[in-house]
Amino acid sequence: MIRRLILLALTIFLIIFVINNFLSSYDTKECGVKPANKVNCQTVDAIVAISGGDTNARADTAIELFKNGWSSKLIFAGAAKDKTGPSNAFAMKSRAIESGISEEAIIIDEYSETTKQNATNTQEIFIDNDIRSIILVTSPYHQKRASLEFEKNTNVSVFNHPVVDDKDWPLSWWTTPKGWWLAGGEIVKIAIFYTLDR
Repeated sequence: MIRRLILLALTIFLIIFVINNFLSSYDTKECGVKPANKVNCQTVDAIVAISGGDTNARADTAIELFKNGWSSKLIFAGAAKDKTGPSNAFAMKSRAIESGISEEAIIIDEYSETTKQNATNTQEIFIDNDIRSIILVTSPYHQKRASLEFEKNTNVSVFNHPVVDDKDWPLSWWTTPKGWWLAGGEIVKIAIFYTLDR
């Protein structure tokens, strides 16, 4: 009986570990705070944060990367969830300006309503601004699917940098129904991407 419980606990732990690492693509994890002269740790042409979920945490992570010298350009993408108010991209831009970042360093896409649109719409920005490499910022559970869409629909090198402190995806995400809902939803959407959207 005890052996079975231990085996069950290990199996559950392994499933959680695999899901977490699969969804949370993190290319810059070993880099430290500032850019460095090693693989995946050099400056890029732009930092791109896409809205949704904990949008403020996504914006704050992109702002922190900018202030630490990872790029001289910030791109925020995302339409308004509430169509009577400003777009998410505009709100993220305002947050960056309030933190002291110059408006000239920021470009926004206010029309993207899906992850795929985030990628296709920002591709136009990349072409217009000669952007060839980006750090992509989103929530950890969303990072894998976002990177797949950007790799498919843009011509830039993508380096993943998920939010560390995301209110929707804490370290204990697996203890809540919402955590499993987000994980399951992303896994289904990734499966659809591989089967129908290639």
